[in-house]
Amino acid sequence: MATASEFKPTIVGFLCNWCCYGGADLAGVSRFQYPPYLRVIRLMCSGRVDLQFIFRTFAKKADGVFIGGCHLNDCHYNPEGNYDAMGNTLMARRILEKLGVNPERLRLEWVSAGEGTRFAEIMNEFSAKVKSLGPLGSSEKVPVAELASRLQVAEELVPYIKLVERERLRVPVRTEEGYKQFFGSERFEQLFDELILDKLVMSRIMGLVRRHPLQAHEIPGNLDLDPAEVARHLRQLTERGLLKFDRGQTLVAAV
Repeated sequence: MATASEFKPTIVGFLCNWCCYGGADLAGVSRFQYPPYLRVIRLMCSGRVDLQFIFRTFAKKADGVFIGGCHLNDCHYNPEGNYDAMGNTLMARRILEKLGVNPERLRLEWVSAGEGTRFAEIMNEFSAKVKSLGPLGSSEKVPVAELASRLQVAEELVPYIKLVERERLRVPVRTEEGYKQFFGSERFEQLFDELILDKLVMSRIMGLVRRHPLQAHEIPGNLDLDPAEVARHLRQLTERGLLKFDRGQTLVAAV
């Protein structure tokens, strides 16, 4: 019997209307058992799950995010919608990891309307996984308020990230194996660090200085970043006129 102190995770599920939502409904009608932690948001297509949805959901202190769509090559709404969902999920997991959020808190699965048993099994597995991780921030050992601040920075960069994906991070082959190979490649890592990670770090620095003008040596500790990395980004930000030194060594936002 559950005790008052037992952790009950909040899991937000984005389910496509045509398949996964039907599978969830079948699981309920068939009385297949799984923990009651899922909060369902019904969408027409899993490809509609924007990066902003994921980052904002975690920023609102969800402990896990689940995305469920049609099986690959069987999308009922957009022929390639679930490939978009896969790309968004792989990108989100990479960004979450860099922000300090355990990427295992985000899961993507394909479930047809007739797979009620499969849906229940997945939710049992994912619920157990999230429960083992504990509340958001506990396994990460980062205060949830700090994680929310980092996630807000990522959310604000989503329009830029989409542009980068379209122009520089286009997956060459739209197959499951093609996505896994591309996102696991050295080329992706190099482009991710250059085009996205650097922007995330600089945006975090800008956000911190806007809230609290600080001296340069105080920034690495406040953001849990490598001092050499911070120094490189501060040089770029001051050269571009986005930050400036005021009253000696205190950094303030120039714009």
